[in-house]
Amino acid sequence: MELGLVGLGRMGGNMRERLRRAGHTVIGYARSPQERDADSLAAMVEQLQPPRAVWLMIPAGGPTRSTVAELASLLAAGDVVVDGGNSRWTDDHANASHLAARDISYVDCGVSGGVWGLENGYGLMAGGADADIERLLPVFDALRPEGPRDEGFVHAGPVGAGHFAKMVHNGIEYGLMQAYAEGYELLATTDVVTNVPGVLKAWSRGTVVRSWLLDLLVKSLEEDPDLSAIQGYVEDSGEGRWTVEAAITHAVPAPVISAALFARFASRQDESPAMKAVAALRNQFGGHAMRAAEVAEAGPTSGTGDTRE
Repeated sequence: MELGLVGLGRMGGNMRERLRRAGHTVIGYARSPQERDADSLAAMVEQLQPPRAVWLMIPAGGPTRSTVAELASLLAAGDVVVDGGNSRWTDDHANASHLAARDISYVDCGVSGGVWGLENGYGLMAGGADADIERLLPVFDALRPEGPRDEGFVHAGPVGAGHFAKMVHNGIEYGLMQAYAEGYELLATTDVVTNVPGVLKAWSRGTVVRSWLLDLLVKSLEEDPDLSAIQGYVEDSGEGRWTVEAAITHAVPAPVISAALFARFASRQDESPAMKAVAALRNQFGGHAMRAAEVAEAGPTSGTGDTRE
């Protein structure tokens, strides 16, 4: 297939490479001249043969909405736009309606895998019409991990379902990271355990708490045994809040996810070994920026603006 890819950051750039390795033609556009294959959205669209497919990997909210609006004026009937960023699922309906007025299809796709996705593949959760999903299967198959399709890709439902599924995924991620981080802090605080990294590494095979997140925490501690190089300050990128709001709307108890979200708020007030562990995990799987420990003395700085977990 041919694919236009807008946004060539930590995930978008790696996705372009993975797709090209699978034999697809990818025309990438980004604000950075060094990364892009086309100098503008219009130039990117011109290089694609109709019917076109354009995939967005850009920050949620205003940047995505404005890009969808611009693409609506550049694309033609029969084309399709995929939003692979972390947009709020309620935004998908507005974006789809805007494009539908010009007979342009819309698919929302939650993407998980972070900076490791280039080699390991990406977990994909798509929302949209059956025909649009079927048309994009070669792209989904190139991006997902090797193995059975249903273990790395799901057509979750109509427009909005992909991002709703990814929102809940990230809410669960909040809870899992917080549990590992609290366990780490308890181990590190006691005098009984003298080899904390070793205990966590021993859990990585055979135990019921083994996971990729645990492996990444072990990796972080191998690189910095006391996590002394980073500040225990953790941003939240939106999905955790949206998950809690959805739980309230649907009267679904979500105490673990809610507590994990509030713990991130607490991290911005006092230094916390547990939140250092969460910050380290986010850096390991997603390449998210960590604050150096000395930054704590200089005062808070602005976030990276990145929206992906």
